[in-house]
Amino acid sequence: QVRLMESGGGSVQPGGSLRLSCAVSNYTYSTYCIGWFRQAPGVEREGVAAIYTGGGAWDYADSVKGRFKISQEKTGNTLSIYLRMDALKPEDTGIYVCAAAPTCNGRGLTPYVHGYWGQGTQVTVSS
Repeated sequence: QVRLMESGGGSVQPGGSLRLSCAVSNYTYSTYCIGWFRQAPGVEREGVAAIYTGGGAWDYADSVKGRFKISQEKTGNTLSIYLRMDALKPEDTGIYVCAAAPTCNGRGLTPYVHGYWGQGTQVTVSS
């Protein structure tokens, strides 16, 4: 059973930055599709960024392009997926959750493609 644990959330002012981390462990495949999703009250869950760990390709939602950057790092048996978020806006507020799937067929930003989910970390952007 793949395990995912997020960290790095917090409260920042508009224009600020945060870096989220997703620690992926207990995985069995050599490559995965990892996505970052955000959930805000009354808003449908939105995929914001995804990375395909085999080739390093990535996808971003239009709302975060140019402001968010997804990256990966492997240390021992733990795969870490980072989401660097710059120029944060109040509408970026939400619970950020990372999710994994052995393959996404190019649809890493689509929630139902992912079968493994973390618990999430809260991001609040407010003045």
